[in-house]
Amino acid sequence: MTFLQTLIIAIVQGVTELFPVSSVAHSVFTPYVFQWKLDPQFLQDNFLPYVVMLHLGTALALLVFFRDEWISIIRSILNSQKRDSLRLLLLILAGTIPAAIIGVILEKPLTHLFSNVTSASIFLMVNGLLLYFGEKIKSRGKKHINELSYGQAIIVGLFQSLALVPGFSRSGASITAGFWMGLKHEEAARFSMLLATPIIAGASVLEIPKLIKHGSHGLLLTSLTGGLFAGVFAFIAVSILMRWFRKKEISAMKPFAYYCWIVGGLILLTRLI
Repeated sequence: MTFLQTLIIAIVQGVTELFPVSSVAHSVFTPYVFQWKLDPQFLQDNFLPYVVMLHLGTALALLVFFRDEWISIIRSILNSQKRDSLRLLLLILAGTIPAAIIGVILEKPLTHLFSNVTSASIFLMVNGLLLYFGEKIKSRGKKHINELSYGQAIIVGLFQSLALVPGFSRSGASITAGFWMGLKHEEAARFSMLLATPIIAGASVLEIPKLIKHGSHGLLLTSLTGGLFAGVFAFIAVSILMRWFRKKEISAMKPFAYYCWIVGGLILLTRLI
């Protein structure tokens, strides 16, 4: 991959991983839109570890942005008196473990089955429906994260698993589920981002040894560069997203739903013509 291709993919990954518009679909669309003729051997052997390195940059950006929450969580492990932070940790675990198990079992079958441009565009438009109507069918929530039950946290976490199908957004699905559990808009977005951190970081840690073992020095350097750019743009994206959800307590999802319909429809149209 060239430096320009690395930069473009990193920017797309960093933004779409956190915006509710499906980063997996955009990783399918990007080579198609730019008509890149990527080496089939590279795609088979190294593209997944490369993309995971981009995810690591995103996870680091989330850790930095929500550093106060994570510092409090770490302190709560050592000091049981910090009950609010300890409960937040348990809610994150409740939402993460079931989704992680499903991801390990179904990730490869689902991504291989649906990871083509046509299916990704269709599921992206379905994702738009989830965002638009998922927000409308639930009245404005009032809960903070710590008011969730553990069962509700599991439901929110399970919705992350929809992202295994290219076109569905992890953040979009979990934020929408947060609405349904009664969370305020900003709290639903915050919980989604906190849930994303261990999932993204865990996948990265599993793939990095493969990249080091099987990848060349050039691939490792390219992946590190991509991860750096992805992290920078992910930090910008989460800053914008949290500010947006803080201001929009009624129709925050509408612009993202419209984007999914427009982009998915245009990509699908090019495949049908």
